[in-house]
Amino acid sequence: MKLVVGLGNPGVRYSYSRHNIGFLVLDTLSRREGIGVNRAKFDSLIGRGFISGTPVVLAKPQTFMNLSGVTVGKLVGYFGINTEDVIVIHDDLDFPIGDVRIKLGGGAGGHKGVQSVIDRLGDSEFVRIRLGIGRPVAGKTAESYVLERFPEPAMQVVPDAVERACDAVGAVISSGVQAAMNKLNVRVIKELNVEV
Repeated sequence: MKLVVGLGNPGVRYSYSRHNIGFLVLDTLSRREGIGVNRAKFDSLIGRGFISGTPVVLAKPQTFMNLSGVTVGKLVGYFGINTEDVIVIHDDLDFPIGDVRIKLGGGAGGHKGVQSVIDRLGDSEFVRIRLGIGRPVAGKTAESYVLERFPEPAMQVVPDAVERACDAVGAVISSGVQAAMNKLNVRVIKELNVEV
């Protein structure tokens, strides 16, 4: 069984913010695979189904970003899921908007939601699907930047990135993380005239 977690903050206020791109991917994946994510359990909204014949649990933590690990830890314990079978989808400041990258293990890179998952699991060897959100302009803090909505020009590429992130999840589940990385970790080079 695989646990696929999209990171974000609950509530309308944070919808379509940069920090909530993990929720956007999970919602899209849910629709594509016909898995409703609407059951409240373990401080999360979850759904169960199959992707490429593999049983999966899709989850959207409702604890706010910095406590995402609370939900992940509870789900891993309840369903008996191994750390390497956890896939976490999240935003990443280190890549430009539109980039999607797969990573196995490593540190949190300053992402508090990912750090919370590492802390709660006591292990960092889970799969990450990272979606680039770019960096703030000088004078703007990362904390305020990630909670802002994507500007209109960025929305030209965000939907495509979300779809490719869903493809990445499917590839990890069907082919394994190494094969998925080899196939999908190709940087998208697009010049966006977006003041981020």
